[in-house]
Amino acid sequence: MENYTVDEYALCTRFKSRRRKERLAKEDFEKHLIQLRKREKELWKKRKDLPLIPLENPYQKGWQRSFVLREDVARSSEAEFYRTLLEKINTWQFSSEKSFKRKKKRKRRNVYVEKIQTVKEFSEWEWKSPKLELTEKEKAHFYKRERWCSNFKRYKIHYVFNEPWRYVLRVSPYMITHTKMVDSDLESEIQILDNYIVNLNLRNKINRLIHGSSLKWSYYQKENPKETSPIKNKSLNTLYQQYLDEMI
Repeated sequence: MENYTVDEYALCTRFKSRRRKERLAKEDFEKHLIQLRKREKELWKKRKDLPLIPLENPYQKGWQRSFVLREDVARSSEAEFYRTLLEKINTWQFSSEKSFKRKKKRKRRNVYVEKIQTVKEFSEWEWKSPKLELTEKEKAHFYKRERWCSNFKRYKIHYVFNEPWRYVLRVSPYMITHTKMVDSDLESEIQILDNYIVNLNLRNKINRLIHGSSLKWSYYQKENPKETSPIKNKSLNTLYQQYLDEMI
C-alpha cells in the first residue's frame, strides 16, 4: 500500500468548499420547511375530517336568511325547474338580529340599514369552468353584466340571474344541533407546530418557497398591459349608468 502525504491526500480528496456547504445547508433548510408545510396540511385535514357529534340539547344562535320559491311560482308547472336551480344559486346570511340590519355612518350619524342579499352570481372564470353545474337551459336565465371591482381596479364580468322576483327571502332561527369532535392530541400537535413556525418567523419563508411570494395570492396582472386607465374608451353615458348600478 502506498503511503500518501497530507498534501497528496488533500489533493486526491474532494473536500466541500465553504460555498458548497452553505448551499447544501440552505437546501436542507428549504426541504425542512416543505416538510413542515406538508405536515401542517395533514394535521389540518385530520381536524377537518373529524366527525360531528349531535348535541343533547340543541340551542338557537341568531337567525339565518335564505331564498325560497314564491308561492305562485311553487304552484306553477315550472316549479321543479326553479327549485332545482335555487339549490345551485341560493345564498345564506346569518345575523344576531332578526331584522338583518347593519350599522352605517351617514352624515356623521350611525343609522341601521338592511343588509343586501341576492342569489349567487358567477364570475367569468366560474362561468367557463367545466365544474359549473348549470345546464344549458339554466344558463339561458342569466345575463352578462360588467361591474367595477375596487380590489382589482378594473371592470369584471359577472353572470346575473335575470328573474330574481321568482324567489323571496325567508328568515328562520339558526339552530346548533351538532358540534365538532375535538381530539386533544391532534390539537396539541397543531399548536406545537404553529408555535414553532410563528416563534421562528417561518411563515413568510414557507409561503415564499411554496407559492413564490410571501403572500399566498399573487397580485393580479392586467390582461392588456398597454391599458393604463380603466375608463379608457368608455363613453360618459356608460360610466354614468355603471355608477347608477353601483349605487343600487
